[in-house]
Amino acid sequence: MRRPWFACQPVDESFFDRAPVVLRASFEIPRSAEEAWAELIADNPLAWCSVIDGIRWTSPRPFGVGTTRTVTSLRGANVLDEHFFRWEEGRRKSFYAVRSSGPLFRRFAEDYLLEPATETSSRLTWTIAFEPQPLARLATPINRRILSSLFRDTRKHYAAQ
Repeated sequence: MRRPWFACQPVDESFFDRAPVVLRASFEIPRSAEEAWAELIADNPLAWCSVIDGIRWTSPRPFGVGTTRTVTSLRGANVLDEHFFRWEEGRRKSFYAVRSSGPLFRRFAEDYLLEPATETSSRLTWTIAFEPQPLARLATPINRRILSSLFRDTRKHYAAQ
């Protein structure tokens, strides 16, 4: 059966400050920035997040601006095609959703900022921003809870503080 697709609008970095919904968490993680970055660009990044079924890179390595990937979540109930519009190798990456299998978001984006703290630890700041579709605004509290679970699972994975 063919899945319906719903187009999402592109964003730039200013969206992380002006989106109607912004979720942000910072983690002190006991891994060097190099080790943490390697996990974030692995073949199945964020595998520790319980709501994510899988992430498949759809662009060849090396990754950079223009890289794409597909994320399946919630036991296949939601699929996002993503486009990376910012890529600072080893430090930062940001994407926006190009399309979604559910009519939830007008705009959806994430930003991952990784900064060294010491030689053996780093700080990850993860920002999720979205603008719901008008009819999906009532689902915003549920979407906040689901998306916040990504932070909880990441904190647990890294035994982060």
